[in-house]
Amino acid sequence: MEYSTKTEALERLSTDCLVLGVFQKRKLAPSTEILDTMFDGLLAKLLKRDDVEGKAGDTLLINHVPGGRIERVLLVGLGKKDELDVAAYRKSLDAAFKALKGCGAKHAVSVLHEVEVGGSCAAWKVRQAVELTEAALYRFQEMKGDTSENHSPRLSRLQFLAASESEVPLVEAGIREGEAIARGVTLARNLGNLPGNVCTPAYLAEQALKIGKEHKKLKVSVLEESDMDELGMGSLLSVARGSRQPAKLIVMEYRGGGGKAKPHVLVGKGLTFDAGGISLKPAANMDEMKYDMCGGASVIGAIQAVAELGLPLNVVGLVPASENLPDGNANKPGDIVKSMAGITIEILNTDAEGRLILCDTLTYAKRFDPAAVIDVATLTGACIVALGRHPSGLMGNDDALCEQLVRAGDTAWDRVWRMPIWDDYQEQLKSNFADLGNIGGPDGGSITAACFLSRFAKDFHWAHLDIAGTAWKTGADKGATGRPVALLVQYLIDRAV
Repeated sequence: MEYSTKTEALERLSTDCLVLGVFQKRKLAPSTEILDTMFDGLLAKLLKRDDVEGKAGDTLLINHVPGGRIERVLLVGLGKKDELDVAAYRKSLDAAFKALKGCGAKHAVSVLHEVEVGGSCAAWKVRQAVELTEAALYRFQEMKGDTSENHSPRLSRLQFLAASESEVPLVEAGIREGEAIARGVTLARNLGNLPGNVCTPAYLAEQALKIGKEHKKLKVSVLEESDMDELGMGSLLSVARGSRQPAKLIVMEYRGGGGKAKPHVLVGKGLTFDAGGISLKPAANMDEMKYDMCGGASVIGAIQAVAELGLPLNVVGLVPASENLPDGNANKPGDIVKSMAGITIEILNTDAEGRLILCDTLTYAKRFDPAAVIDVATLTGACIVALGRHPSGLMGNDDALCEQLVRAGDTAWDRVWRMPIWDDYQEQLKSNFADLGNIGGPDGGSITAACFLSRFAKDFHWAHLDIAGTAWKTGADKGATGRPVALLVQYLIDRAV
């Protein structure tokens, strides 16, 4: 999709489709009112005729309008004017662009960003439009041989009508950020949707290396099992023992902030397939466990977006990648492994493997002298039980960092909810035979998982995002969501200001 800005009076505008807003009770947005006057009240009459109230998400496509310059008008409901918030605005955008892609137009002009949304600037409103347009257009077809039924939409160009020349830079900034974030989200979705026999740890590393070659400020390297063995990453390597696919530790170093600036380190769990190991998962829905690398995919997607935007800061992405399968050489319940930090871990459940690869990676992150470390992982089903699939779970050892992530999530509408990791929960990780166990029992599973990770993050500001409920959709819309790429990029944009 090609995005651009346009400055032109509605009287002279020419387009295949003009996208306009309508508030509830058929109250017209400013540009809609101007066009309605030009058309002698036609838009208002059609809204009333078709009983379209203007609720958030309502759409009315008008295929024939007077004048000949504008071929179609798409009216989009925005809800109550004085209650138009981020949720309603995004719902309206989503409905608009789903309708737009099927209307037959090749070129469209949108004026939806003219409305007030909680004091947000034009750049943010346009960015949301770009992100949601790309989401509406997304289709995973890489593994389909016959694509005859997958008709591509005709729409290829979307312009945003700027109210004045002074608004153009804001609209262009919104387009630029939206495109970079959308491409990062698409990359994360594609990686998450690929099957485990294609998206192996080696494949994940190859994709990261490919991105590194495309950006001068981005250096990508890959640690092999021999490298990790020399570093003493016994916990991470123990997970890979049951797989024929060698583990990889992907290191992506973006240098945009100068040599002395401390980097923000993103750590993403990269389990390219998780069968649970000896503690085998139930067969039902096990096919979906290819998504257990979505944390790693989101880190790779976020680093790509940061490099595209050229943010003036340093960022490091670390993705430990492995499979977790049952095998004669795999971890067994009761085994004890030694982490890079020197902490011994009793493996009480081999399906709690994500924390085993993350803990060594957190220890490795210390060498970068980080400003902050954020790990992202599809870590626990318990987080879905606690929070459902709307927010990601947030835990951490630094209030300021957690508050920054909450604000970034609200801005990007990739929201999080903070949960406690009080010392009280650490008691559940006690082991009779090692320094700690890798599970803490059935109570507070997402919290005890974070408590486990906190043992390896004492030397820096650290936050943990449990995305088990947000990185993947089940049911008819089964597939990766690309979350929390938008959250991570927004957090980094905020740090670059």
